[in-house]
Amino acid sequence: MQRTDVRFMPEEKTLISACRGKAGPGSAGALRLRSGFQLRSGSSSARGPAPLGAPAPLGVPSPLGVQLLSGLQPRSGSSEAPAPPSAPPPGAVAVAARRVREWRRRLRAAMVRITEDLVRRRAEHNNCEIFSLEEISLHQQEIEKLEHLDKWCRDLKILYLQNNLIPKIENVSKLKKLEYLNVALNNIERIENLEGCEELKKLDLTANFIGELSSIESLKCNIHLKELFLMGNPCTEFEGYRQFVVATLQQLKYLDSKEIERSERIKALQNYPEVQWKIREQEEAYLLKRAREKEEAQKRMQERKDEKQKQMDFKLGCDSPDSPQEKPNQAEAHGERERCRTVENDDEERKFWEEPTPYTPESRLETHRYIEEKRRAKDNVRESKKREKTPWTLVTAEGKVLNVNVPKLHFSLKDDEENNQIILDLAVYRHLDTSLLDVDVQPTYIRVLVKEKPFQLVLPEEVKPDSSSAKRSQTTGHLVVTMPKAKEIILAKQKVSASIKHSDCNTQQKNTRRSGQVEKLEVDPSKYSFPDVTKIIQEKERTGQGPIKLQPQKVTEVKKCCVDFEKNEDVPPLI
Repeated sequence: MQRTDVRFMPEEKTLISACRGKAGPGSAGALRLRSGFQLRSGSSSARGPAPLGAPAPLGVPSPLGVQLLSGLQPRSGSSEAPAPPSAPPPGAVAVAARRVREWRRRLRAAMVRITEDLVRRRAEHNNCEIFSLEEISLHQQEIEKLEHLDKWCRDLKILYLQNNLIPKIENVSKLKKLEYLNVALNNIERIENLEGCEELKKLDLTANFIGELSSIESLKCNIHLKELFLMGNPCTEFEGYRQFVVATLQQLKYLDSKEIERSERIKALQNYPEVQWKIREQEEAYLLKRAREKEEAQKRMQERKDEKQKQMDFKLGCDSPDSPQEKPNQAEAHGERERCRTVENDDEERKFWEEPTPYTPESRLETHRYIEEKRRAKDNVRESKKREKTPWTLVTAEGKVLNVNVPKLHFSLKDDEENNQIILDLAVYRHLDTSLLDVDVQPTYIRVLVKEKPFQLVLPEEVKPDSSSAKRSQTTGHLVVTMPKAKEIILAKQKVSASIKHSDCNTQQKNTRRSGQVEKLEVDPSKYSFPDVTKIIQEKERTGQGPIKLQPQKVTEVKKCCVDFEKNEDVPPLI
């Protein structure tokens, strides 16, 4: 028989050794390994083989999925004797060990851990320094294990961990200065490992799954504890819950936001033995109920995994390569298959959310896993769509170049006939890095890739790609591509007439003559009329004064009257 060693975690070794010490051969105290075998206490043989299935669900405390069933009463009517032990088939243990290792790896990858980066990001109020941190909030981070804080943040006074998936209080015993711990809305089932928090004054355990009410006895060492919150836990439904807590923790002043009076504590201490006995009985009943819930959750998880495996096998069968005759209809079949998958996923999601399940740590963790799986599936689809680039049709099968403007940019194409070139002005984004632009000039078209999106334009004439140049405008950021034309056009000079040449010669001669003389400004009196300042005031006629010879002769001037002039008496004279 081939022998293969299976390495267990330290906590698994402790659990196995404890079970072997308590339960004898053939008793109900057996360890069920989801690797496919059932190990009996005190015996190294295995019964089976049972069907090798997937590992245990994530809600089980041990990564191997080891479940302690000692103390559970067998179901009524099950008086069957256990089957004699038999050796496992060759290689089966190796397969089980390999699956266990794979499950451990997946479990570590799926769990959300408290990392240094996370703590520093949540310590912005302390300049991202964690060694002197006194308060930190790690709520709603989907944390599944409480660790590292006792080593990194020794001076913590206030710690918020509400609304996570923490199943156990651990790794906080070195926080000597811790005064307030909030672990509400988690998966905690027992109060433990708080003895080292010497300065603890307030503990919030609201809406957890604490059913072992006797575990509060571990808080007797926290002499400064004044406030305790246990609302929303199964233990609050026990008969005598408040009396038991008040009598056990005499240092408390407030329980579930209600002050503890002195008379209430005296009455609780008087009836303490009777209340303690009732609490013990209710605890045992609750633990049996929790064991059944864990078993049902394990079965439900296994059924869901089997169903998912069947769906995967069916999908693999449907995705097999098609025959050459079915290739033309492959696109239609693929689209139909995608629609069927969408409908199946919708039905599965509706079934998951409408199925009634008890509110347990396993169901809460299962819901979180389901949501996380859906989110990852959507992210994978999104990433695959990003990786699958759309095949842009730039050139047809016949070799015809198409005009394409995928980035939807404005552009202008100018034909500069004077310089015999074509200028393309492409309005790329002003603050776009030039490294994201790729220009390809061909004789008949130009192609520009803007962030891997093509812009292609057919040119009206053939150009010289080697002589082309591309520049960015410093003001607008536009891309300006200058492309010289391949055909050089020789422009003919304009013919000048003989008369124009003769006049040019005359003007040139005049200019040479005037160059030796001083030029003066002359005004043509025929073109310009200036008023005669000497005749502004008219001379008065002198009549009848002095000798006749000396009198000036009258000069009669014939005044031309305007034909259109009409004398109007109503108009006053101008002078």
